[in-house]
Amino acid sequence: MSEDDLDLRSLSDEELVEQMHDDLYDGLKDEIVEGVEILLERGWTPYRVLTEALVEGMRIVGIDFRDGILFVPEVLLSANAMKAGMGLLRPLLAETGAPKVGKMIIGTVKGDIHDIGKNLVSMMMEGAGFEVIDLGINNPVENYLAAIEEHQPDIVGMSALLTTTMPYMKVVIDAMIEKGIRDKYIVMVGGAPLNEEFGQAIGADAYCRDAAVTVEMAKDLIARKHNQLARGA
Repeated sequence: MSEDDLDLRSLSDEELVEQMHDDLYDGLKDEIVEGVEILLERGWTPYRVLTEALVEGMRIVGIDFRDGILFVPEVLLSANAMKAGMGLLRPLLAETGAPKVGKMIIGTVKGDIHDIGKNLVSMMMEGAGFEVIDLGINNPVENYLAAIEEHQPDIVGMSALLTTTMPYMKVVIDAMIEKGIRDKYIVMVGGAPLNEEFGQAIGADAYCRDAAVTVEMAKDLIARKHNQLARGA
């Protein structure tokens, strides 16, 4: 029986969710949208659809991406399918006040117009339940500071793909220090030419090798920050 012949409505909830994991893995946008619609019709809450069908599906994609089984083009297809499903869920989640894991602003730094890695991180983070404000490419320090002020995120993410634009990340961090706001935010940096040492040298909280690692690291850092605040540290 081919994918085309499969009637998603004939599946039980459990089978449908498993099928959606497979469809996300294969980057099948229309099937994901249909699956989301069916689960909502069956009385699933938007948050349950998000976590059990979409986030869990993207978690599987993320693991295989990290382990080199899936590659960027395939993950982008999965992320686009996820995005289509999120398109239906986002307004419903806003209405029901579903819990957000955290909020992140992310952008490629000034002088750099590469955005595939950044887009992937945005989509994976959104897929994990974060609210993501994507500033796009070629962002001067003013863009970051304005976005921080407007959105009050938990995380500030910066991306660079050129060795010449990497140092600009330090400019942004230094500006945050100067304004006395650096310690209020988790700063995460990523991009092909970066490494752990560079992240530490510029004073970032974390260097993220790839999108899958970013999600895990972000959750971990937010949990730690909340624990510190709870302890009054």
